[in-house]
Amino acid sequence: MERFFAKNPALLIKEFRSFLSVRFGLIFALNMQSTIIFYWVYHITNDKLALGFVGLAEVIPAIGCSLFAGHFVDLSEKRKMLLFCITSYIVVGTSLFMLTTPFAFDKLGMPSTLYLIYFFVFCGGIIRTFMGPSMFSLFGLVVPREHFPNGTSWSSMAWQTGAMLGPLAAGLMIALNSITTGMFGVVLIQIVLLFPMLSIKRKPILKQEKEPMLQSLTQGIRFVVKTPALLGAQLLDMFSVLFGGAVALLPVFQKEILNVDEVGFGLLRSAPGVGALLTLGLLAFLPLKTYPGRKLFIAVTGFAFCIIGFGLSTNFILSFFMLLFSGMFDAVSVVIRSTILQLVTPDNMRGRVASVNTIFVSSSNELGDFESGVMAHWLGTVRAVVVGGCLTLGVVAVTFFGAPKLRKFNYDEEASPQPSPKERE
Repeated sequence: MERFFAKNPALLIKEFRSFLSVRFGLIFALNMQSTIIFYWVYHITNDKLALGFVGLAEVIPAIGCSLFAGHFVDLSEKRKMLLFCITSYIVVGTSLFMLTTPFAFDKLGMPSTLYLIYFFVFCGGIIRTFMGPSMFSLFGLVVPREHFPNGTSWSSMAWQTGAMLGPLAAGLMIALNSITTGMFGVVLIQIVLLFPMLSIKRKPILKQEKEPMLQSLTQGIRFVVKTPALLGAQLLDMFSVLFGGAVALLPVFQKEILNVDEVGFGLLRSAPGVGALLTLGLLAFLPLKTYPGRKLFIAVTGFAFCIIGFGLSTNFILSFFMLLFSGMFDAVSVVIRSTILQLVTPDNMRGRVASVNTIFVSSSNELGDFESGVMAHWLGTVRAVVVGGCLTLGVVAVTFFGAPKLRKFNYDEEASPQPSPKERE
């Protein structure tokens, strides 16, 4: 046990353990909720394009509000802001739970129910713009800089565990009981998260100086643009997931191609998380210390080939393992990208830089869901996924030759405290 904690010193910090509990629980609940929504929308509309609009409903506020959210997070106490986000998620979750009841559907009908789903997903996107920077900033206040790589691995593991178990739990709840019960479970989990959140002490506000809002809003963008390794990693993530995402189309694969039940859907949805969890468990004992930039490109290339294999598969077991391997490769890239982001970002800019990161992530994930729905509507489901995987390979090639700083990135060179943007200039 001593050897384990010697290799994982971040776990000795009590507040970090509470942070991991909140991160796991929140991602578990949100992935469970997202899985139920995608299943729910497709089975009341039978329309692939409707799945794309779910992603669009979340990406619009995520992109539109992120810069403002980062500005306010930097000026706010991080624990209080995260408590506000969790409370807001409880309100949205309760509203969705009430919407899933047969009484509500009978009174509202399918079109009104669908529009309200989009509305509450939109509200969740607004909350997410505050939640991401708050979580990122709080991490930097509970973990010492020298433990960032180790802490990032465990933070990513908590995220991936929630991302894996949430969809699986959603599939089981839908199969064994109902969508309504699943949504009720989401609300209960979010309420429970208030307790570990309250065990974390209030943190100092590091950004004390006042400056014009427009200047503050653009500082995060300027910092990312002037940090080549970070910009390259963000662009690689955005375009690879934008083109290579297939999760939004899983209800179509489940119903029309693989012909499996709701449990099978839950297994497919959780497969990337299973692979990611296996990889992150391995990384806890064999951390990525050398040539992280090169390993990032290898990981994204492997991810693209897995997505192509999934798109071509008509066998449930093969599809499951293609998604599982895609999660394994994605876990490596997530740890590397997250560590780069933590190491190069000054403490007083964490909210604003994280908000820029939220724009990239939301552009890739939710806009990717919309892109998948539109591509499937135009090209067909299989062609949409295969073409997306091929485009991801093209993105890897362009970024590899266009971002030499990312290829040569070294953790050791960035481990010391970073200068502020003014000092860089």
